[in-house]
Amino acid sequence: MRDTGSNEARKLATLVEVSQALSGTLNLKHSLHRVLEILERRQSMFRSAVTLLRPDSELHIVASNRITVEGQRAQYRMGEGVTGRVVESGKPVIIPQVSREPMLLNRAAMRKGLKDELSYICVPIKIGRKILGALGIDLKFKKDRDYDRIVKFLSVVTSMIAQAVTVEHFVESETKKLVAENIHLREELRERYDFSNMVGNSGGMRQVYEQISQVAGTNTSVLIRGESGTGKELIAHAIHYNSPRADKPFVKVSCAALPETLIESELFGYEKGAFTGAMSRKLGRFELAEGGTLFLDEIGDLNLTTQIKLLRVIQEREFERLGSTQTIKIKVRLIAATNKDLESAIADGTFRDDLYYRLNVFTIFVPPLRERKPDIMALTDFFLEKYTKEHSKNIKRIATPAIDMLMSYHWPGNVRELENAVERSVLVCDGNVIHAHHLPPTLQTAEESGTIGRMSLEESITSYEKDLIQDALKTTRGNRRKAARLLGSTERVINYKVKKYAIDCSRFRK
Repeated sequence: MRDTGSNEARKLATLVEVSQALSGTLNLKHSLHRVLEILERRQSMFRSAVTLLRPDSELHIVASNRITVEGQRAQYRMGEGVTGRVVESGKPVIIPQVSREPMLLNRAAMRKGLKDELSYICVPIKIGRKILGALGIDLKFKKDRDYDRIVKFLSVVTSMIAQAVTVEHFVESETKKLVAENIHLREELRERYDFSNMVGNSGGMRQVYEQISQVAGTNTSVLIRGESGTGKELIAHAIHYNSPRADKPFVKVSCAALPETLIESELFGYEKGAFTGAMSRKLGRFELAEGGTLFLDEIGDLNLTTQIKLLRVIQEREFERLGSTQTIKIKVRLIAATNKDLESAIADGTFRDDLYYRLNVFTIFVPPLRERKPDIMALTDFFLEKYTKEHSKNIKRIATPAIDMLMSYHWPGNVRELENAVERSVLVCDGNVIHAHHLPPTLQTAEESGTIGRMSLEESITSYEKDLIQDALKTTRGNRRKAARLLGSTERVINYKVKKYAIDCSRFRK
């Protein structure tokens, strides 16, 4: 009874150790090797192998103990040898005396010529009804050995192995999905930010495209200048995703959005305990962008202290985290952007001239939208299609008076303001055509641009009526009778209104 109790305690301790070995790492092969070593040390199972079923239906040894290198390369087909039979049937096989079993292939263990008689036990590795492989072990032959108890014990071990194999398969599957998704997303980003897909064909934008193509393939620092809302970040993305660094990170820092007390720690990171609240190490944006591109937006808002440290990083390509003396080398491409007049900031002493000269290697000036009049309709059509899909609307086009209003406005908020205006118009439009009254009030009154005066109620009604008639004539290619039918009116009334508003019907016949 004492021996039996001692054996059971040893088996329990073995199972605990096996469980720890399998759960201690995601490296399955290493875990299985440890399990086999534990079985030898704890249970005297001195020769063993874990054989797993591959997608090609071949059985391969993935972990072994005291098996030769040649034996480790052994392969089996389903139903072949003892291991193949166990995997095919899902039932364990016990061979009390190896020397008397002709079905034992001896491919892996090379048992022939040994002095001691051996016993061989092979147990399936399965989860539910799914067979994943087999565990085979050698023991010294004992006449009175209780093989059923050993099989039950090994069945618990193989159940643990099956769980570990299943976890590894799941991790591999998820990793492959993530890698595939990552590649797909990167390709989408590359296509999205290919400057050939950027909207706008005005002279100013053609020059921007040419500059992007000139600098994208280099490691040169780029300074993008332009008013707020002109698309500086879009250009930074285009440079990165058309460069050799396209597969590496693109990291953005908005220098204007972060408080002065946080910008330094965001850029360079910090060590645990570097300051109150630093509970753990944090990597800075420079480290996160390693091998890729760091985009510093609104760099004109950086304080002078951070400017000095940034200058050193650009010059030396190294820095230290806050609270650390360890120097970190980096390989990062720098793209900066600003809407400020840096030359005036230098004169005022709020921006360092040496940092300016370091950044101003290759400068791209983005023209404001008021200087890109030919691009307004192309951008409008692009945003109209985008938000029509996004908000599940059925808007076909923009009425002529609304187009005139868009073209006459001076767009102080540039492309960003135009995008917001189009989205707002899509939201408030309850038909399939955007009219002038759907546009934001700023465009209708044009108080800031002075292009259109404030209208009275009578003028607003007149404008709306003219808008509706022109829209109907555009739909009917200038046919007044059909336009009248569309508007639920008569041809005589439409003729009167056309004459009253001096509408040129011939322009709609093209």
